[in-house]
Parts: sequence; C-alpha cells; structure tokens
Amino acid sequence: MRICITTKGNTLDAPIDPTFGRAQVFLFVDPETREVEAIANAPGAHGAGVQAAQMMAEQGAKTVLTGNVGPNAFQGLTAAGIGIYIGATGTAKDALAAYEAGTLQSPAGPTSRGHGGGGRR
Repeated sequence: MRICITTKGNTLDAPIDPTFGRAQVFLFVDPETREVEAIANAPGAHGAGVQAAQMMAEQGAKTVLTGNVGPNAFQGLTAAGIGIYIGATGTAKDALAAYEAGTLQSPAGPTSRGHGGGGRR
C-alpha cells in the first residue's frame, strides 16, 4: 500500500503543503518500509485537483494525507477508491504518525472550494 502526503519538500521531514491539487510535492510512502518517492507536482492552470487525483491512481496510492481537498479532487479520489484524510499539519512524518494513530479526519465531502485550497496557502 502506498500513502501520498502533500508536502513542500522531498523527505519525511518536509513541511505539509495544506493544499491537495496544488501541493508542491507528492510524497509517496510505503508505511511498512518507510521507503519514500517524491514527485514534484506541476498543476496546470485549470483542473489541478483532477490531474492530481489521476496521478494518485496511476502511482498506486491507496490513501492521501493532506490539509484540505477541493470538490474536483474529492470526486476524483473518491471515484478511484482512494482514502482521503485531512487536517495534516507539521511535517510529513507528523502526518504519517497522526494517520497511524487515527487522529486525522476522513471528510464526507470537499473541505475547500478548490482553486488552490480556497486561498489557504
């Protein structure tokens, strides 16, 4: 299973990027081995959430840890069967620990209006 964490850097010590579709880096982590693969995000002008959700499916992510998720990303991730957990803060390592402790929320719907996380960057 691969978990994707939205970050501003390439390691588990990188700070969380609170947006999903326009996150700087998607950090894919194997929770068992802690092996990490960082992929820089290059969102287009439109459809960043949809593009990011598609990348999650292509990369085999089963879970996404982020701060917020917009409506298009929420729909795309849900359609792909990818679990969404919001409220990630601190570093990627912190978010992974919070996920493993069960303290992140699984939203019933989008948590921002989209377009860059509703301006919460």
